[in-house]
Amino acid sequence: MTTLICDCNQTMPLDPRALSASLNEPLSLHSGLCRREAAEFLQAAGGSDVLVVACTQETRLFNELADQANLSAPIKFVNIRETGGWSRDAAKASPKIAALLAVAHLPEPEPVATVTYKSAGRALVIGELGTAERAAGLLGDTLDVTLFTQGAGELGAAQERRYPVLGGQLQTLTGWLGAFELGWQQNNPIDLDLCTRCNACLAVCPEDAIGLDYQVDLQACDAHRACVKVCKVAGAIDFSRTPQSHTDTFDLVLDLRATPAFSQHAKPQGYLHWDGRDLNALLVWRELVGEFEKPKFFSYRQKLCAHSRNDKVACTACIDVCSASAISSDYKHQQIKVNSNLCVGCGTCSTVCPTGAMGFAYPRASDQGVKLKTLLSTYQRSGGKEAALLLHSQGAGARLLGDLVRAAQLEKGQKDGTHGVPARVLPVALWHTSSTGLELWLTAVAYGASQVWLLLTDEEAPQYAEALREQMAVAQTILTGLGYAGEHFRLLQVRDARDLAALDRDLQAAPAQAPTRHAGFAVQLDKRATLELALDHLISHAPKPSQVPIALPASGSSLGGLAINKDTCTLCLSCVNACPAGALADNAQAPQLRFIEKNCVQCGLCVKTCPEQALSLVPRLNLSTQRKEHVVLNEMQPYACVRCGKPFGTLKAIEGMLGKLAGHSMFQGAALERLKMCGDCRVIDIYSADSEVKITDITS
Repeated sequence: MTTLICDCNQTMPLDPRALSASLNEPLSLHSGLCRREAAEFLQAAGGSDVLVVACTQETRLFNELADQANLSAPIKFVNIRETGGWSRDAAKASPKIAALLAVAHLPEPEPVATVTYKSAGRALVIGELGTAERAAGLLGDTLDVTLFTQGAGELGAAQERRYPVLGGQLQTLTGWLGAFELGWQQNNPIDLDLCTRCNACLAVCPEDAIGLDYQVDLQACDAHRACVKVCKVAGAIDFSRTPQSHTDTFDLVLDLRATPAFSQHAKPQGYLHWDGRDLNALLVWRELVGEFEKPKFFSYRQKLCAHSRNDKVACTACIDVCSASAISSDYKHQQIKVNSNLCVGCGTCSTVCPTGAMGFAYPRASDQGVKLKTLLSTYQRSGGKEAALLLHSQGAGARLLGDLVRAAQLEKGQKDGTHGVPARVLPVALWHTSSTGLELWLTAVAYGASQVWLLLTDEEAPQYAEALREQMAVAQTILTGLGYAGEHFRLLQVRDARDLAALDRDLQAAPAQAPTRHAGFAVQLDKRATLELALDHLISHAPKPSQVPIALPASGSSLGGLAINKDTCTLCLSCVNACPAGALADNAQAPQLRFIEKNCVQCGLCVKTCPEQALSLVPRLNLSTQRKEHVVLNEMQPYACVRCGKPFGTLKAIEGMLGKLAGHSMFQGAALERLKMCGDCRVIDIYSADSEVKITDITS
């Protein structure tokens, strides 16, 4: 790859020698790459290698110059100005800039599967008829518009009918871009398809029960039926008409009502709840005609899912946190199901999933791990210390950081002005801030990060913040319990530019303690495998080594053990069959219940399955070596068959059964004695006993 760096009209102090040494590539410093030195850009872009341009300010211009010159070499753009060069720490930012450039040199991740939408532009506008008609006037040149009236409103319908109008009771609205389904009932005496808007019915109605939406207010109507008489030619009014249910399909929905049709935070693509003010949102929405693709953001492995087993529902973390209502329970098949058309790619389901059954694929965890490892290792190799990762969205989060940095640039030299992004803070843009969780944060610390901060804006659903707080509480408890000093994780809640001053103070916070030796392992596709690698490294390099388990918060913890009440446990082993993570096991050689704490995800399926309620969860991080080994939770003396001596159950279970059935009329004498036999001996005894009455002995 070839890299071009520019100090943007000498507004930031770049050190080309230091950057060259870090990237192992000769670099020349430019000051006007997008203007006077554009020829040098074109020369570099003329090669066959990937070109990395350290500027995002003029991305459009650079692409246009390359197109005009018919240059086909791939170009990557990386922002070093707002992220490092425009800061009071700019002179110390060379390690950070080198790290950002190194990440840009990484190959593109492998493409993921896609989800396709097809829209022919059939649009439904729901609202008061007058307002809906005026909104349709902004759409009719590109869309096939149908209106669903919700009353006349203050404006009332126009005299000229330019669009089809539906009227009645809206019952259901489901779907997504290209596949919305409207269920409604036509229950008004006036048929809007037959109505000519001649206004004769309005003129003769003594109660003014007919409005300019040309529908009858049945509560105000006194059944004079004068309207029916004046409409006899058109025949649009019929009070005896039976209500009819209809189903219609649309590609797009524009909802003008105060209360949206969809209550979830992330609305389906193709649906816009519009208050009439954000014209940009309307312009974007009206362009949704044609065929569109988006990544399939998630991967799902049903075998790992802890949602349900044996008709018992335990983990619903992904269902509860999904802001798009894209995840639901498939109780029949004992799993969850994800509607990829509704999924918006926040990745929070993978963050809260304790087993890794739900995985985020855009980017994959392994790709994200390579990015973090490259970023931190290059920063450290270039002389950087106490790195803090600032994870933010590539939309609103990036814009807010841009506001912060611009303020720092404009207030340069002012004592109380903002500082910009400090030299030790490495911004990382994510598709969505809640797509990373416990295992990646702890991995970042194992790689040498002092802190991990998440910048949240109003883009995120409220439940995302709560889920992230729970995960951070668990991660921080682990590091604190291991003796790592300081606050390693924090959510930075920012609504708008007014909060930027507080953000600036947070960015200047003192560093926390990281391991003295940085990890070298790679992030795995398996979430639990990555978590174990991170924990092993953090435990082995802990400042305060200990064998005492670290108690973890009950909410959000996917690590822990099991407590068992041996007095009530009968060793029925129902819990073994219910465990989705292989944490519980039996022993073919003896009546035992064994447990591997490392595998336990604290889903609670075993607790809900246990008929004796003998199990309870213990959220903790066990620091002893036994955590990865089989430990016997309970064992019992086997019960031997009274006939052949073969063990076939536990002493406690058989004695308990005998005690419960001893008084039953069907289990007296020999029948009760057979309960003490194994299955084979029981059959032999039935057929060999002379005192038994057999069906063949009964005659009519």
